[in-house]
Amino acid sequence: MDFSLQDVTRKFQELYQTEPLVVRSPGRINLIGEHTDYNDGFVMPAAIDRETVFAISPSSDNVSVIYSLKYDETFTVNLQDPQPVKAPKWANYLLGVLRQFVDKGFAVKPFRCVFGGNIPMGAGLSSSASVECGFAFALDRLNGHNLPKNDLILMAQWSEHHFVGVKCGIMDQFASMMGAEDQVIVLDCRSLEYHYSPLALKDYTLVLCDTKVKHSLVDSEYNTRRAECERGVAILQQHYPAVKSLRDVTEDMVRAHAAELTGKVFDRCLYVVQEIARVQEASQDLEKHNLTAFGRKMYETHDGLSRLYEVSCRELDFLVEQARATDVVAGARMMGGGFGGCTINLIRNEAVDSFVATTKEAYHKTFGIDMEAYIVHVKEGTGVAH
Repeated sequence: MDFSLQDVTRKFQELYQTEPLVVRSPGRINLIGEHTDYNDGFVMPAAIDRETVFAISPSSDNVSVIYSLKYDETFTVNLQDPQPVKAPKWANYLLGVLRQFVDKGFAVKPFRCVFGGNIPMGAGLSSSASVECGFAFALDRLNGHNLPKNDLILMAQWSEHHFVGVKCGIMDQFASMMGAEDQVIVLDCRSLEYHYSPLALKDYTLVLCDTKVKHSLVDSEYNTRRAECERGVAILQQHYPAVKSLRDVTEDMVRAHAAELTGKVFDRCLYVVQEIARVQEASQDLEKHNLTAFGRKMYETHDGLSRLYEVSCRELDFLVEQARATDVVAGARMMGGGFGGCTINLIRNEAVDSFVATTKEAYHKTFGIDMEAYIVHVKEGTGVAH
């Protein structure tokens, strides 16, 4: 169920009869640069107009409580010693952030908090990062610390690693916190240096097609891919001692040692080094406002993810082929970890409705599943709602 900024604010006022500080924290898309983050490569995410909203104020009775609109549940927080809990699971995303404030010596006064949002779950739009970043920002502002956003990003990522148990890269939290309207972030995952590239869509609309499937392979295969990339690095290091990750490797180097990169290791390494280069080139396409060239790279990325990295699935491949079969889609690819979730599509404005209707019908006919489509706009990152 979706909750708007007004829903969250209204619930807070109903519960506590006072005006809160309201913070919004967006989900994110990744236009290009998939499975490059843990290889020290580049990614190109953007914050979107789906968000988690926090309403927060000091508590009048020294008790700290968080209310989840989605679960209609209140959780009482131990401010002195926040620890992970078995239930409710949603509380851990917030408790890990709070733990970071405590461990780093930043005072947190007792508070009341209500949160909810409209980011579709399981679609790969990083609802978890949005929750962590929004809460970190809300606590920071409520307590007047005014920490740099980079510090809050790392606190949010720490929460995901240590209290939620997902060893995510930095991209999701970075994109949620640092997004800018009509701009994509070109982020170097090694140095965390970044710049913005303009996303002048004009004749095009970004549409996500949600397969509504999540194959159980995603976690085990993710770990396997990481291990395969590390194996490739270990082999290449014997020839090129300066290599620390696939970021330091060229396509020529991979091809020169194909015989040693046995099993699937060659394919995995080839995809990653091609994708790292593709993000750099795609950034130049955006600078030149060349969405046709950018779209072609989206298709190339999908082909690499499907054939070389093997993290796609029948449903994702089907949706990309539907896009490729028409001249109204400049580019499409699977987005996220793989084995389900969404495709991201760059569709001509006038064709959005007809493309979505035709694709929904074809998808249902093939898989018996009702595909969902979300039109997204690129917005600014986490901040106080105005």
